Amino acid sequence: MERDVHVTVWDETCGAGPRAILVHGSTTWGDDPVFGFAAQRPLAARYRVLAMDRRGHGRSGPSRSPGYTSDYEADAEDIAALLGDGAHLVGHSYGATGAMLAAARHPGSVLSLTLIEPGSYQAAADDPVVAAALRANRESTARMPAGPTPEAYLRAATASVGLPPLEPDPRRLRAAEAAMRERHCWEAPVPVAELAAAPWPKLVISGTWETAPALYRERGGEPLMACARVTAARIGARLLRVPGSGHYAHVDRPDAVNAALDDLWSSPAA
Repeated sequence: MERDVHVTVWDETCGAGPRAILVHGSTTWGDDPVFGFAAQRPLAARYRVLAMDRRGHGRSGPSRSPGYTSDYEADAEDIAALLGDGAHLVGHSYGATGAMLAAARHPGSVLSLTLIEPGSYQAAADDPVVAAALRANRESTARMPAGPTPEAYLRAATASVGLPPLEPDPRRLRAAEAAMRERHCWEAPVPVAELAAAPWPKLVISGTWETAPALYRERGGEPLMACARVTAARIGARLLRVPGSGHYAHVDRPDAVNAALDDLWSSPAA
């Protein structure tokens, strides 16, 4: 692992607990209390928890991929380097894509795989709701004005779906800039067959989105819930729907998500 990939380590086991790697989504970073994995820190009582900052985010260095500020292929390489001789793996949204690729390419180094609201639409591209979202994403990308500032991107990303604005602090703006020129995870080829054949336990966590603004649920929630449902069925994962949560189930309901992770990581199968 190159030193330009930052990892926040939470560990109350003195290194004796099984390792768990957490991979964040877009416009955030590993230990971000707003959209990241800060609420998963209590799991460090039993596990060595590693919350990585993907390249271009948080305290990690810039992307090494020409033309992209964020790249799921680079994420997969960095995750693989962290896996070592065995670790539980959790990916949220964009981070789920790199997690799936790393898990499929290095199955012997994975103890379990959890996907939280995966944005990897190609795993379920034949579902009508997901297919419509793919068309909308491509049309929206084609219409995006050239060269928006990170501040404008943050405003548009929230206002377009009826959400309150995010505080444009330097770290959030850096993450927004990475999201503006990321390699689109919804176009990533997903190794469904390899994941389905893997022997370790798998879990897909989805929000129920009932508290989200109507426009946000329609444009984001419906396709993400459909993607989670279809992906879980195709890779042989258990699907957990968490009431009272949206795209950030690990933030909205850390009690439910942390309990599910603890159950999975401590199961005999893992």
